[in-house]
Amino acid sequence: VNLSLLARYEGSNPSLCTIDSVNRLSIALVCYGVLGALAWTTLSDPRFRAGTLAILGLLAVKSVLRRNEVPHMDGESDSE
Repeated sequence: VNLSLLARYEGSNPSLCTIDSVNRLSIALVCYGVLGALAWTTLSDPRFRAGTLAILGLLAVKSVLRRNEVPHMDGESDSE
């Protein structure tokens, strides 16, 4: 593999190489919601159901709070 060609390709069209952090957050939240719905419908023991939903809720909150800490592929920093 010619790395110089690969480096030029990545630099020429970064939109194909990266996904916007808002889109990734939306996808993650939808996945947490789907997992929560599956847990609600399939788990019969209320303690396991509540524990599973609590863990999924904490992961969702963590994803929302840490959405700006995702490293960007282009090397730019949003903290300016």
